[in-house]
Amino acid sequence: MAGKQGKSRKTNTGSGPGNPRRAALAVLGDVLERRQPLDTAMARHFPGFEGRDRAFARALCATVLRRLGQIDDLLARFLDRPLDALDAAVRQTLRLGAAQVLFLDVPDHAAVAATVPLAGRNRGARGLVNALLRRLTREGKAALADQDPVALNIPGWMLSCWQAQWGAEAARHIALASLSEAPMDITLRDGDLVLWAERLQAEVLPTGSLRRHGGGAAERLPGFEEGAWWVQDMAAALPARLFGDLAGRRVLDLCAAPGGKTLQLAAAGAGVTALDRSAKRLERLGENLQRTGLHADIVCADATRWRPEAPFDAILLDAPCSATGTLRRHPDALHLKTPADMEKLAVLQEKLLDAAAAMLAPGGVLVYCTCSLQAEEGEMQAAAFLKRHDDFRRQPVKPAEAGIPHGAVNAEGDIRCRPDLAPGDGIEGGMDGFFIARLTKVRA
Repeated sequence: MAGKQGKSRKTNTGSGPGNPRRAALAVLGDVLERRQPLDTAMARHFPGFEGRDRAFARALCATVLRRLGQIDDLLARFLDRPLDALDAAVRQTLRLGAAQVLFLDVPDHAAVAATVPLAGRNRGARGLVNALLRRLTREGKAALADQDPVALNIPGWMLSCWQAQWGAEAARHIALASLSEAPMDITLRDGDLVLWAERLQAEVLPTGSLRRHGGGAAERLPGFEEGAWWVQDMAAALPARLFGDLAGRRVLDLCAAPGGKTLQLAAAGAGVTALDRSAKRLERLGENLQRTGLHADIVCADATRWRPEAPFDAILLDAPCSATGTLRRHPDALHLKTPADMEKLAVLQEKLLDAAAAMLAPGGVLVYCTCSLQAEEGEMQAAAFLKRHDDFRRQPVKPAEAGIPHGAVNAEGDIRCRPDLAPGDGIEGGMDGFFIARLTKVRA
């Protein structure tokens, strides 16, 4: 845990506007001080960054957010005043430097020399940052061994939910897996999996996804520009694979943006209506459809109010949720999500499920999913829906159906993916946390 990870990087170490460290500093301010989502802050501060500089800037942000509890704990040990008493820019600069010294493969001298100027022109601030980071280079790595990364980095309310659902040991495994970096998973539009695995230097997963451990910018890999594939976690690719043959069927993708599942449904031959309330996010969905050469009818509307002229044969509802299953990719959720958010989202999920039930034809299939590890946004939600709707039945998922990982199907026949569950023997890297229920409407 305490060792540095990855290969060394040659990056822009200047202090100008093209400096990835300065961009990362601005992103951290937006996320931690102004509570903006990481993706939103990156879109604002990362334009113009490409290749290694962009990857390095994102790694800096993600590492600080992922390991913030440990970083702040060590900084507090070495400071003679509370961390919160420091100027916000100095506080974020210290965190940025600590992430490089403790968790990233950046030489100590480079981490210190390139980070100190970010503290501003005030000599006192620069001196504090310089002294503290140099002390971390001497004592920080040894101090990591005394820390509990789970207790320090995972919010107590989140960990308590996992402990109540799976027990203390499993919750700890989930937490540790959630603090790791996720591999790049890929869904093919069509074509030979083995051939594309060779071209992309990836492995074929039992579920039909490809997994690339080497990372790299997706847009620079073979086949991306031609629309042959898209990036999608293996767990996120499972819901669309539970419908069976979709050729010629009318399918509604609710809360569809940014569109990975829409692309899957369209590639399977369905006539897809992709609905989302965010016009901006639908723009990205449209771009993905254009790149892949696939088609869907795009609707910008509130799914709880919108109704079609005729019911659909199948509906996929990937409902808004706390996203605790995607912490590996979105570590900002560790700091932005609260129990109140989860409760509010659970109410919205209930409304969306009821709306989906009204838009589904008799005999049709509803696949409900969330990228959450919280039972309130998964198991409990599905059970409550079936109590409210006696015209629906669960269609249990069978173990190994669609290559689903061993142990990912619960006793009720729903899918429960966890970051600590390996997708198959000999396959490393885990998966996002997901809940998936397949429900059939038996009558009008």
